[in-house]
Amino acid sequence: MRTDFALVLTAALLLDTFWRNNGELASKGPCRPGFSQGFYSVLIPRDVLQGQGIPKDTTVSSQKVRFDDCMGNEAVVFQSSDPIFSVRSDGSVFAREGAASLEEPVQFKLTASGLHKQVWETVVQVALTDPPSPQQNENEVTREEGKVAESRKKEAFPEPPSVIMFSGSGLNSSKGLRRQKRDWVIPPINVAENSRGPFPQMLVSIRSDQDQDISIRYSITGVGADQPPNEVFSIDPVLGKMFVTKPLDREHRSSYHLRAHAVDMNGNQVENPIDLYIFVIDMNDNRPEFKNQVYNGSVDEGSKPGTYVMHLSAFDADDNTTANGMVRYRILSQTPHSPIPNMFTINSETGDIVTVAPGLDREKVSQYTIIVQATDMEGNLNFGLSNTATAIITVTDINDNPPMLTSRTFSGEVPENRVDVVVANLTVIDADQPHSPNWNAIYRIISGDPSGHFTIRTDPVTNDGMVTVVKPVDFEMNRAFMLTVVVSNQAHLASGIQSSLQSTAGVTISVQDINEPPYFPTNPKHIRFEEGVPAGTSLTTFSASDPDRLQMQQTIRYSKLNDPADWLSINRTNGQIVTTAVLDRESIYVKNNIYEATFLATDNGSPVASGTGTLQIYLIDINDNPPVLIPRESQICERVNKNVNGVNITAADADTDPNAGPFVFELPNFPTSIRRNWTISRISGDYARLGLRYQIYLEPGMYEIPIIVSDSGNPPLSNRSVIKVKVCPCDHNGDCTTLGAVAAAGLGTGAIISILICIIILLSMVLLFVVWIKRREKERQTKQLLIDPEDDVRDNILKYDEEGGGEEDQDYDLSQLQQPDSLEHIISKPPGVRRVDERPIIPESQYPIRPVVPHPGDIGDFIHEGLRAADNDPTAPPYDSLLVFDYEGSGSTAGSVSSLNSSSTGDQDYDYLNDWGPRFKKLADMYGGGDDD
Repeated sequence: MRTDFALVLTAALLLDTFWRNNGELASKGPCRPGFSQGFYSVLIPRDVLQGQGIPKDTTVSSQKVRFDDCMGNEAVVFQSSDPIFSVRSDGSVFAREGAASLEEPVQFKLTASGLHKQVWETVVQVALTDPPSPQQNENEVTREEGKVAESRKKEAFPEPPSVIMFSGSGLNSSKGLRRQKRDWVIPPINVAENSRGPFPQMLVSIRSDQDQDISIRYSITGVGADQPPNEVFSIDPVLGKMFVTKPLDREHRSSYHLRAHAVDMNGNQVENPIDLYIFVIDMNDNRPEFKNQVYNGSVDEGSKPGTYVMHLSAFDADDNTTANGMVRYRILSQTPHSPIPNMFTINSETGDIVTVAPGLDREKVSQYTIIVQATDMEGNLNFGLSNTATAIITVTDINDNPPMLTSRTFSGEVPENRVDVVVANLTVIDADQPHSPNWNAIYRIISGDPSGHFTIRTDPVTNDGMVTVVKPVDFEMNRAFMLTVVVSNQAHLASGIQSSLQSTAGVTISVQDINEPPYFPTNPKHIRFEEGVPAGTSLTTFSASDPDRLQMQQTIRYSKLNDPADWLSINRTNGQIVTTAVLDRESIYVKNNIYEATFLATDNGSPVASGTGTLQIYLIDINDNPPVLIPRESQICERVNKNVNGVNITAADADTDPNAGPFVFELPNFPTSIRRNWTISRISGDYARLGLRYQIYLEPGMYEIPIIVSDSGNPPLSNRSVIKVKVCPCDHNGDCTTLGAVAAAGLGTGAIISILICIIILLSMVLLFVVWIKRREKERQTKQLLIDPEDDVRDNILKYDEEGGGEEDQDYDLSQLQQPDSLEHIISKPPGVRRVDERPIIPESQYPIRPVVPHPGDIGDFIHEGLRAADNDPTAPPYDSLLVFDYEGSGSTAGSVSSLNSSSTGDQDYDYLNDWGPRFKKLADMYGGGDDD
């Protein structure tokens, strides 16, 4: 038999009605964006459909979903989770697709989004309902009114648990009567957050109408049951009672969607799952929280009432669609209370702070501190929770105080011809913010200085005006200046503020007369003279003027300051310049035909002042330098070559045009061999070619050829120059060969051969010496030793110092070196007293015995043990610097060592050393005269 859901839920309907009415009441308050209800039930009368399906795009009911984004709902978009039903922008529910008869209720989630970044959600259920009779309508209205009246008296807590029953539908009787199916709207279950229990707390009881016939097991699934957070809700599998197991927190999760299941003992589904929506009712358990504890704002001084200052906002985690989350603001205090205690107000809903009274003056109060309180429950101080924050309001400066000069007149004085000198200091007062554009002063000279001798600079620290000279003043031109100065701020004055009369002042500046140096009216002075002017010639008068012509009558004296070539002199009184030497344009001191000298003019004032002047003499060239032949040396082939048949020659002249080129090149008439062997042909005005005459052969060698060179001056100057020409044999390219170059240097063939032989002999001697050195070195290295180096007798022959004639020849006390016959005098000594040169009479230390074949790791230990035993052995020598030797007896039976004499007379035969083996072979060679080999 097919079964579906039916619901008997009296308490839940009451709560839904209360929630709906509560939402309507809340909507009358300040606008809060969101849905008016958390659950909507849309009922369609059964007689409207008349057994037919719902057409496409048909509004199913006059009931609407209410939503307000507080911005006119112009950009609101609804999205439905159901493929058939959705909601239009006006809130009406319609069918997007054609639907069959609505046999079962349909629930879907509806989301709304708009200009706000937040997304709101609600649940909509669409179901059929039977048309009520008039009596039922009247009873229903009366019942609903009673429910609303009672719900207003209670808090939004659930009533005692309701019962959800599974009932059969569509049963046919034996008489052919058909039982009509009734569908129930299942509103969500509301649970208050932060409930104190006791837990588990029963919410609802679920039953199936088949539990009388078979055993049924109930279960729930979804978030909060078998999905995280698990076990928030539980159900008795036998009785079907659903419980909440712990307090809920709406700020953590505001709703739960569960599904109830009914199965038999074999796990077969008995009923279709039923959807249960559990909404957590908000409690006022969160205070409003400010994002910051201190907020900073600013407002211009002189602002009008209603000027926006700053914004404060507090966030309440409670539901903002209820009074629990509706925050209101108010100002608790203002510090200071000047000019009145309430200079500011705050919008209770938005948190915007504005001015309410005029009189903000930064110069009197520059900062206000305001304590702002935020309270939820729409600002109800009796039931709401509150929090506070501090708002610091800075009164910003405006240019409402014009700068004022401290005096109407200022004065100063300046020496003439001085610049960058501060001559007067202007002081100003400004009450605005220091070092701001409203305080920074700008000074202007509006009259009294047409030539721009002065400027006024602002001191960045004190804001004073410094009158500074930027252009020299002349006492003889202006003895005083009367300036008119005006001061203003860097920023314009605020609207309605007029400039003060004290913003303008007069400045009197007196000019001091000082001794000014003489000056040359024409500086530098240019004159022109021909070079070669003789000494004593008067060139010009270079005089200076004294600018101090009003109060001082002074005498000027002249002197020479710089005369590089020492060609000039100047008269001390009148400045006449006379030459002291001949002027030469070709001198190294003349640059670009100009000779420059500097002179000094000095007055007799106090203090003495002097000025300099420069005289530039342009020297006109005359033909006073003969040309010089270039080059002075060259080479030429001994036989005339068609390609290379001469030497190109030119000339250099220190003069300039027209006293220089073109030049004339000539061979002298004497000696006659010059013109007979050589010829000069003209190439251009400045160049000619010197060459041998045709079919003339000269021996290789160096030839000196005189050539006469003349310039183009008037009259022309000539110079006889000699060019050295090297005549040599040439190759086919016209270049001198090496042999030919040597021959041309003046050496004969025999001399050349002799030089070459000497070079060969010298090289041979050097080679032989090197070969001899190498051979000797090789012999030294290859010579074999005759005996082993360790047995070399030379290594065993040691030389000691001479110690005298022996024991008998020296008066020494040898008793100290002899062991005494008795040890009693040593043994009888008291303990601890003994000679340091005596061997201690104690058992000798036992040194460690090294094993026959020690392990390599024991070698180090053996050495350290021996070293330790030697360090601790008092019998081990040395005891002191004197050592004890073995006793040798009371007298020496041997004779004196001095009695040994070496005989150097006669020859001794040492040939027997050759029979002693290879170890004595070297000794036999040394004394027996054996071969070195």
